[in-house]
Amino acid sequence: MSNIEFAHSWVLLLLPLALLPLLRGRKDTLAYSSLFWLPRDRAGQLAAAFGKAFAVTAMASIIVALAGPGRPESQVLRTGQGAEIMVLMDRSRSMDLRMMPSDWRTIDPIIRTQQAWHRGPQKSKTARDLLSQFIAERSDDRFSLMFFSGGPLLAVPFTQRDVVLQAGITAAGIGVGLNETNVGRALLTAIEAFDDRPYSGSRIILLVSDGGAHLNARTRNRIAAGLARNRIALYWLYLRSINSPALDIEDPRTEIAPEIALHRFFQTLRTPYRAYQAEVEEDLARAVADVGKQQNLPLDYVEHIPRRDYAPYFLGVAAFSCFMLLVYRVLQLRSWT
Repeated sequence: MSNIEFAHSWVLLLLPLALLPLLRGRKDTLAYSSLFWLPRDRAGQLAAAFGKAFAVTAMASIIVALAGPGRPESQVLRTGQGAEIMVLMDRSRSMDLRMMPSDWRTIDPIIRTQQAWHRGPQKSKTARDLLSQFIAERSDDRFSLMFFSGGPLLAVPFTQRDVVLQAGITAAGIGVGLNETNVGRALLTAIEAFDDRPYSGSRIILLVSDGGAHLNARTRNRIAAGLARNRIALYWLYLRSINSPALDIEDPRTEIAPEIALHRFFQTLRTPYRAYQAEVEEDLARAVADVGKQQNLPLDYVEHIPRRDYAPYFLGVAAFSCFMLLVYRVLQLRSWT
């Protein structure tokens, strides 16, 4: 009983009213000269006792239900296998373009660019579909979802509610993105999301983007310090376009490309970093699957258990008691006729 609370405990003061059916009414008293010669009606007495019991139970159950009984909201510390994952997804206009088709290497280089713009799957839709599947398969993880273009937008704070996360991913497909891509500001905001959270296990920022950036020294220092302070691993799912440079290319002429500059900076981090270059849809699927294998460490998390309402159970008992009273009354009337 210590785990039960009442939303309107004052209603319990009405419980003595449930004893009213036990009082003898004037119609229950009939005057006869003598009843000694009549046999005892044990069945009738038992039926009357059950009738009164059902009446008391019905009234008591209704009063308790009106008092709003229930188990209070609580928090339970649980341990699972997984990680805290911040999905940082690029929603700039370039993400609405297409990835390269699966057979792009077999296409004539003269028409390869044109084919890539029209045949490949859309980057943002492919990423959303795979992330949706990724989240659905990792039930023990705690996810947060943030979009960015010119600035970051937190869509879903850290949660395990799959329905909320799936709705956030679906919302990312509404409208078109902006032309700006501010990766530095988005990363700083994503790192700050971990500042007020107790460290309970593996932490990841999953950057999903097709572009890079030339970050100034102050921004680079803040990103490196924040990742180290919160012990966050950084994974970059790089969705490469037909005209974008490969991250592993050694040509000095590509060092000025924003994607290469960002990749080189990430490689200098003291915290874990891994880049996945996805040129076609199959590459992105393999990258997402590999991320799922990398982080499967013990994770402590607090589960919020909502309040549980017990009123429907008492109303069910009251309904059953009223039904039995109705049956008793019908049988009583038949016995009189």
